[in-house]
Amino acid sequence: MHCVSSKHSVMMVSFCQGALLLSLAAAMAVYADMKVDCGPDFVTLMWTESRPQADTSLLRLGNCFPTSFSAGEAYFYVDLTDCNFRRLVTGDALVYSNDLTYVASADSYNLAYTHPVVCAYERPKDWYATIYDPVFKTYSLGDLQFNIGLMNDDFSGPAESTRFPLGSIIPIMASVVQETHQPLLLLLEECVAATTPELYPESTMYPIISNKGCLLESVSSRSKFEPRQKSSEIRLSLQTFTFAMGEEVFIHCKLLAWDPNGLDSTKKACHFVEGHGWELLDNLAQSNLCDCCESKCKSRRQRSVASEKHGMVQKAVIGPFTITDVNS
Repeated sequence: MHCVSSKHSVMMVSFCQGALLLSLAAAMAVYADMKVDCGPDFVTLMWTESRPQADTSLLRLGNCFPTSFSAGEAYFYVDLTDCNFRRLVTGDALVYSNDLTYVASADSYNLAYTHPVVCAYERPKDWYATIYDPVFKTYSLGDLQFNIGLMNDDFSGPAESTRFPLGSIIPIMASVVQETHQPLLLLLEECVAATTPELYPESTMYPIISNKGCLLESVSSRSKFEPRQKSSEIRLSLQTFTFAMGEEVFIHCKLLAWDPNGLDSTKKACHFVEGHGWELLDNLAQSNLCDCCESKCKSRRQRSVASEKHGMVQKAVIGPFTITDVNS
């Protein structure tokens, strides 16, 4: 059963199978009806077009083509994990959003347009635990597998607790598995702390690593990169901070798997050592690559499409964990 049928000049709000469906007004008048069902883990959408010149095969839901189409109609049956659906957690709601787009051909009389589709569900009580393992997380990118986790004090296993007293050290380890690749060097290009499992423009963030691999926290704390055990692994001892103390904290990082022979001022791991200044983790003799940590790090090389093939970037999230006040 379809739960919404709406002309596009009208804003509709309706409940469907426990989900809240929002059909927002398009920026231009579009002569069509849209019917959507928000299932527990899928969405069906039927688009009925009244303009005879419109080619419904040119409709896209995110990056997905219609499941089927005919003259005047397009039908989509897709999983919420497909088609580039965006996921947002807000309050007690788990929201999935996407865009239905008409890709007009060059000789078409019909203009291109985009129509937002949003399904919101009641957030499961164990949603963090199901989607975000607070201790360890694995990501796959092509034939590479990235791992990041909170570790115990000597990095020999996963952390036994996700509560860290203020001033203590949070051991973090990331690695990349590279079965079919040449040896790769794993770097932490950027890390920020936030109170949400996903980052939004309005998110309050606390920078930890920025400027292409500069560990900012090492300037004013005991935070540091630990000596490598192997090139495909990087260990970070992060001293706890006062940001969001007592709240759930997530650390968002960009992991970069790179050619070990391709280090430059934008591909590096640098930390500040008192009495010595900025040092390069992987070769003290090349610590001049860290000089830009006080300004803006830019590559001196002419970048090309070919040079980008030396590495791959993966976004990763670890948490939630909590920093506690030792006096409370």
